[in-house]
Amino acid sequence: MVETQKVRIGFVGTGSMGQCAHLRNYGTVPGCEVVALAELRPQLAQRVAAKYSVPRVYPDHEAMLANETLDGIVASHYFGRHGVLVPELLKAGVPVFTEKPLAGSIEAGQSILNALVQSGTWHMVGYHKRSDPATMFAKKEIDRLKQTGELGALKYVRLLMPAGDWIASGFTDLIDTGEALPEMNYEVPAPDMDKATFEEYTRFVNYYIHQVNLMRHLLGEPYRVTFADSSGVLLTVESASGVTGIIEMSPYITTVDWQEEALVAFEHGYVKIQLPAPLAANRPGRVEIFRDPAHGTTPETIIPTLPWVHAMRQQAMNFVAAIRGEIKPLCEASEAMEDLKVAREYIRMRFGK
Repeated sequence: MVETQKVRIGFVGTGSMGQCAHLRNYGTVPGCEVVALAELRPQLAQRVAAKYSVPRVYPDHEAMLANETLDGIVASHYFGRHGVLVPELLKAGVPVFTEKPLAGSIEAGQSILNALVQSGTWHMVGYHKRSDPATMFAKKEIDRLKQTGELGALKYVRLLMPAGDWIASGFTDLIDTGEALPEMNYEVPAPDMDKATFEEYTRFVNYYIHQVNLMRHLLGEPYRVTFADSSGVLLTVESASGVTGIIEMSPYITTVDWQEEALVAFEHGYVKIQLPAPLAANRPGRVEIFRDPAHGTTPETIIPTLPWVHAMRQQAMNFVAAIRGEIKPLCEASEAMEDLKVAREYIRMRFGK
């Protein structure tokens, strides 16, 4: 790609997340141009295209791919459609971005991985917490501390994610025409779970798969599930090198707040991350670094000042940068498959099936 050439993005789906989490950001990312959108609801398609100055509208993704030369595709759909839709999009041979998780089951995820082998391209899964300026800053510091050993060994990772107001007024400019979606094809439910178990699995991956992914990102290595309490509050893991981690899932709830945290503890200090609500605009997370190396050194707490860029916008910039070859995709499909496997093991451990 010519350095000054804009990245041409096609959108597939402009529902609530498609508009407010993604299109709103891609439309203003430097070096990016949204050239077309495909939407099954004709009135919604026209109104959204007009609002975001998208020049061409198509009734479905097939028509868009047949008529457009694209550098990347953003497809914001319910994850239970990914196993059906993503292999079709990959036929275009350009990078694809979807929301988390990779798919609604391990089997559907595998169909995407198989399609990727044939496509010659890559698929970035939207774990936006990796793109929050706080997480990006913290990840670099965690990796540096692991390398230098100045605070001792990595000992423990704790993620806290209470249910709360994840929207944070983020849908105030949503266009809704009231049109019903037509019938669409969805993935076949996972064959190794009965209906009730699969519903529990679906609830878990819909809400907590972000933390499953973030745990691996902060540990910097694979892990396995070691315990799942029967109430559904606690998930315990052990990393490949023996580090313990826990995910606390809604031990309490908040109504007008979001209190997500990550603690990465070393022998002589920690890196702590506080993340804002997913759709809170222009608000990054917060990082706190505590150092107490002993030997007469005065302990210190550092709180860096981060840029006023929220995770969804930074994620859009990261996808565009990855298309340009400037960075690697933050989470590719092969790693996102590991999240589905962790989720399946958690459900098996919790419910015994």
